[in-house]
Amino acid sequence: MILTRPAAERGHFDHGWLDTSHTFSFAGYHDPAHMGFRTLRVINQDRVVGGRGFGAHSHNDMEIVTYVLDGALEHADSMGNRSVIVPGDIQRMSAGTGVTHREFNPKPDEPVHFLQIWILPNRRGLAPGYEQKTIRQEEECGVLRLIAARDGRDGAVTIHQDVDLYASRLEAGERVPPALARGRHAWLQVVAGRVELNGTALGAGDGAAVSRESALEIVALEPAHFLLFDLA
Repeated sequence: MILTRPAAERGHFDHGWLDTSHTFSFAGYHDPAHMGFRTLRVINQDRVVGGRGFGAHSHNDMEIVTYVLDGALEHADSMGNRSVIVPGDIQRMSAGTGVTHREFNPKPDEPVHFLQIWILPNRRGLAPGYEQKTIRQEEECGVLRLIAARDGRDGAVTIHQDVDLYASRLEAGERVPPALARGRHAWLQVVAGRVELNGTALGAGDGAAVSRESALEIVALEPAHFLLFDLA
């Protein structure tokens, strides 16, 4: 079974300095029909103008993954971490018992475009943690490149949940046949371009929930970039 989440139906807000789309309910956007999928709780697509950002704010008991598409995002948190995230970087912050952090676009004349992803942890009260790794964009071409996983294998960041997160970039006509074990579920989020998932066409910003499918095949209808979540 494949259920689509069209980009145009997401919660959308333009605050001037921030243009944001919410795949699932978040902050002032509430849709009882879209509260998340399995342990995947948030996929926000954010664009922040130069020199602006999110001031200091706190989270707890959430695995927060940031994936920058264009531009740069400066991060600082109460654990003492300070970094600038650019395309090719994958960042994981475990909020655990509580973290205060801020994100800021350090380039005054260039917007930053990124995805912020929240995943429910496998237990509450974890010690806060931070991890950032660089995975070259060419490593995502023509394959499913693991970028986050429970065991941190293959150079992925480690998340405290039974989730494998892959990134892929395909040329038109290229395909990948993801293996989905019995009882597993998947979420496909298209970043750019168009793909076909088991015959269902999806465009940029579209998402799809997958359950009870014996096999998956993703084909690029045009040059495409997407994320695939393999979920318990």
